[in-house]
Amino acid sequence: MAQENSRIHSGQEMGECPQVKEALVGAEGAIHLVAMDHIGGYAVRPGFYDIYGATAIPGGVNFTIHSHHATGVELLLFRRTEDKPYAVLPFPSHYRIGNVYSMIVFKLDIGEFEYAYRVEGPYEPEKGLIFNKDKYLLDPYAKAVTGQSLWGQPSTLGQRYKARVVKDDFDWGDNQQPLLPMQDLIIYELHVRGYTKHGSSGVKFPGTFEGLKEKIPYLVELGVNAVELMPIFEFDEMLDYREVDGEKLYNYWGYNTVSFFSPNTSYTASKEYNREGNELKRLIHLLNAHGIEVYLDVVFNHTAEGNENGPFFSFKGFDNNIYYMLTPEGFYYNFSGCGNTLNCNHPIVQQLIVSCLRYWVTAYRVDGFRFDLASILGRNEDGSPMEKPPLLQQLAFDPILGDVKLIAEAWDAGGLYQVGKFPSWNRWAEWNGRYRDDIRRYLKGD
Repeated sequence: MAQENSRIHSGQEMGECPQVKEALVGAEGAIHLVAMDHIGGYAVRPGFYDIYGATAIPGGVNFTIHSHHATGVELLLFRRTEDKPYAVLPFPSHYRIGNVYSMIVFKLDIGEFEYAYRVEGPYEPEKGLIFNKDKYLLDPYAKAVTGQSLWGQPSTLGQRYKARVVKDDFDWGDNQQPLLPMQDLIIYELHVRGYTKHGSSGVKFPGTFEGLKEKIPYLVELGVNAVELMPIFEFDEMLDYREVDGEKLYNYWGYNTVSFFSPNTSYTASKEYNREGNELKRLIHLLNAHGIEVYLDVVFNHTAEGNENGPFFSFKGFDNNIYYMLTPEGFYYNFSGCGNTLNCNHPIVQQLIVSCLRYWVTAYRVDGFRFDLASILGRNEDGSPMEKPPLLQQLAFDPILGDVKLIAEAWDAGGLYQVGKFPSWNRWAEWNGRYRDDIRRYLKGD
């Protein structure tokens, strides 16, 4: 059993964990876990404390979250499209180890529910603690966000996001990633929706991953061997939506992340209940088959929760003073220019970011990442630049990330400009903004 346990731990980033399934099911197919309590109408027991998120297992679902300052946590279960939970399951105090709450809920069909949390704790804004037990909170490790699948359609629930458990059963076959040398790359940056939305693209499914897949022959004809997808993590294009002079203005580009582990469902041609991400996986699989690597433009410098006046839907409610850089008075530092700044070199946030990147590499076979405003990833918890940022070093040497390209946008909105001197450990590359500007001036005749 010790060998099986080690395999369980290594699978913590997966939405559905095959290692857990193998460990639980014996030779005769019997489940070796038994209920210990009944809560909210369900049989439950303590879960797997080191597997964050919601994970389908034989006979039920494992729910695990953590909060350093919480005094109580409730799991909320919803039927699709409904805003009132049909079941509320408080985590018993003995289901907490350290700062981690974990519970297996038996006889849950992942196709029949969505979930969120409510978290209770102190309200001391001057210390950065702003717990609110009335808020629905999105799981920071959610693999799919509900209610976002139709582009430009405002949710009737407002910014009350819920999550869905994802069944990760995509068959990659004998997929071989290109593993191209950095010096041979010809990278094509594109926006998934913008690239095929116009009728001139001639695709059947405009503005989607499927539509982009239809353009692979064109990309091959161009001679590119890598595509960089502008942000495809779940974001809400209706955040700050407004109309100016009759023109609809959306949060179009995707640089306000709602969920780091979830693909943007409004980029899919069809709904993928509990299999969110399969359309994107098919796209990546086919691009790789044509010798084209796939990089994601990732935004770990801030979230869509904004500043003191911004939305409150996830990180603020779990541990505001851990996830965000705060001033001594409890206000948000804004090195991102977007209202808040992720506290990237706090160990908890480091763990989230590393787990996230590992997930996209193992579950989606992503070939590389371009880090938006990457200099923020090198700032200390007080905002000061670090000589050897632990997060950047960890990413440089992480075994699972060993073959992926790490590309930094080596500056931020707080004035930290590191082009030519970004901490690299011979692993990090940089977008060269000065070269870009010189080429632009040359083409414009400046």
